[in-house]
Amino acid sequence: MTRILFAAVSLILLTSGASAQQQQERSACTRDAQRHCRPVLNDGDGAVLACLQQHRGQLSKGCQKTLTEHGQ
Repeated sequence: MTRILFAAVSLILLTSGASAQQQQERSACTRDAQRHCRPVLNDGDGAVLACLQQHRGQLSKGCQKTLTEHGQ
């Protein structure tokens, strides 16, 4: 389940950059995905991304910023 979560958040972050930066960006949404999207964590990356977008108003500021910076 954790691998799927990281894969979904990685999908959001399809930019090239330093791996440390990418890890920080992944971490920004991990807790939000676990909290708000647990029922769809096994349904694939698109489902998790859609869930994060549905709960955008409830997400942490860091996750909201990450989604916005990556056009989501």
